Parts: sequence; structure tokens; C-alpha cells
Amino acid sequence: MEDLSYYEILEVSQNADKTTIKKAYRAMAKKYHPDKNPGDTEAEQKFKLCNEAYQCLSDEQQKSIYDRYGKEGLQGMGGGGRRSSGGFDDLGSMFEEMFSGFGGGGSSRRRQNPADMEKYPLDMNVDMRISFQEAIFGCEKEVEFKYKTSCKKCKGTGAKDAKLSTCKQCKGQGQVYMKQGFMTFSQTCPVCDGSGSAPADPCSSCRGTGYEEKKETVSIKIPAGIDSGNRLRVSGKGNIGKKGSRGDLYVTFDVTPDKHFQRDGNDVYIAIPVFFTQAVAGDSLTIPSLTGDLELKLDVGTKDKQHFTFRGEGINDVHGHGKGNLIAQINITYPKKLNSEQKELLEKLQDSFGIEESKPHESVLDSAIDTMKGWFK
Repeated sequence: MEDLSYYEILEVSQNADKTTIKKAYRAMAKKYHPDKNPGDTEAEQKFKLCNEAYQCLSDEQQKSIYDRYGKEGLQGMGGGGRRSSGGFDDLGSMFEEMFSGFGGGGSSRRRQNPADMEKYPLDMNVDMRISFQEAIFGCEKEVEFKYKTSCKKCKGTGAKDAKLSTCKQCKGQGQVYMKQGFMTFSQTCPVCDGSGSAPADPCSSCRGTGYEEKKETVSIKIPAGIDSGNRLRVSGKGNIGKKGSRGDLYVTFDVTPDKHFQRDGNDVYIAIPVFFTQAVAGDSLTIPSLTGDLELKLDVGTKDKQHFTFRGEGINDVHGHGKGNLIAQINITYPKKLNSEQKELLEKLQDSFGIEESKPHESVLDSAIDTMKGWFK
């Protein structure tokens, strides 16, 4: 369940509204609540994940960041575990409603042991820029990155000899409070990150950070069809925690645009310059595609910006759901100047079509002019 997205954990779609998300959370929370599953560690873990998922998806700001960047995008907000005061109130009221009379009502939250709290999220992200060709056809690349591992000398606490003292900022509460008018707001203490404890003296080895950084290189296979914003998860290659558990590495891709092909999902567009005589005559052209040359047969009288679609000549879907199309857009070009011979030939061509067909504006405009004359009588 840890590998599932927040939407999958709550069993809702990504476009679910707040009411649907809240309803799904209530059902999941009732199902996995520890009071209903005493001694069941698996249910307890699922209950925690449901809480984490709801805290994110019920907050507009966090949900927006999560939809774009995933869990690691929330790291700057305190990881996936940041709680807004509104979120706490919402959860608290729901628990009172769901479990009042079941085990004696609400209970105070237990603060995690400071020695067990991680100073950094175990999951991490790196960005990778790849070419259009690499994205279309797939490739194998090496990722060089730095990961964090808990400082052994201070056991990841950041304190000399792993000795912690009461945080002076929050006085051991783990929360700091701000008053605005008659309202009081609380937030996680920025000094101790909510643990209530802080190093008496910083560790000389990690300089109080609680971790060391190490370099690593890993080879990844990039599937055909990857696009900008897509991510790959490399299991077990993230940061290492105090107890040796290691998170996952996420690679987020940025694809360099191509000079000729323009991507739109799994479809790809290409602009084809066509001289006006080719468009009029319905000429046949050889155009490039992602897999080789294709023959394009123009319609007689092809229009500017007209599209010709080649089914299945686009980009492979990264999830294996078929292939997109190649769309050729016609851009008609005209001569910038004419010599006397070319002008004469064009006039002869125009005359060969007759006045009605070669000068369609005359019948339309003559009628308009006659109508306008009647306005001024």
C-alpha cells in the first residue's frame, strides 16, 4: 500500500471532488482504525497512510503540488506529513463523530520519540533532461545523484554524543503559537521540527545536520514514449534513515523540444511547406516521420493549414496503450515576386477558368454594392 498514490490509497480518481475524497476517507478510516483492529499492525499502517493521503488531498495547496510533483514535491512543506491547522480540525471532528462512544471518545496524539524522528524524507527526486529522440524511442541512462544517510556518530540526531535537550524555541511542545486578534494559530516548531527536543551541542562530524551525503550512480531504462513531467521510481535508491531503511529515488524527466516535430500527448505534428501550385494541382510529396519516409498525396486545391493524418505513425504510449498519430499540417507558400513571363502565364491560367470561377469576388461584391446604393436614396 506504501507504493500506491494518495488517490489509490483512498480508492478515488484524480478528478474526485472534496466531498468524494472526504467520504472515501471516512470509510477507510472506519475500516482500519486501531480501535477496531487491536493488535493488527498492518491495519494500523494502512490507517496512517489513509490519514496522510487525506491530509494532502483535502488541502488545495498540497493537492496541487502533489498532482504536479508527487510526494517529493511536498518535501519543502515538511514532506508528505505536513498538517495544516484546518486539516487537524477536520480530522478531529470526524474522529469524534465516527468514534464517539467507541473506546471513550478522543485521545491526545502521542508525540514520536525524537531519537526516532527522521531529519529528512527518505524518498527523493532528481531531474533528468533527455533528447526528443531518447524520449520517443526509449534508452538506457546513468543517473548520478547524492543521497543522505544518517550520521553514525550522533545516531542521526545532529547532537554531540546523541544527547538532546528540551527545545528552547517551543519549550518541548513541538508547536509554536501565534495570536492574531482573538484567534490563536499553531504550527510545527521550525527549530526541532516538532520533536520538542534539540541538540545541546552540535555533532562535530555532521555539523548538526544529522546526516552525511554520499554519491551514487544507478543505471535506468527509460521506456519509449516518456514525456516531460513523467517520473520513474527506482526502488530502494533514496535516502537512508536512522534504522537503515531506505526510501525510493524518483527521476523526473524534461524532454528537449525537436526542431521539426511537435508533440501533443502521443500525437506528433509536423509542418509541411507547400508551394501554391503544388496545393492547387494536388501534388504528391515525400515527408519524414518518426520511423522513415511517408508519401503524402495532397487534395486538389489543398487549403492552407489543412491537416493530413497518418494513423499509428505517432508516439508509443508509455503505458503500452497503443500509439498516437502523425499529423502533417500544410503551410502554403507563395512567390515573393514575379517576372513578366510568370505573370503572363498566370494570367493565361486565370483566363482559362472563365470569369465566374476565376473572379468569384465580382458577383459577390456587385450585389453588395447594389444593396449599399439603395441605402443612400
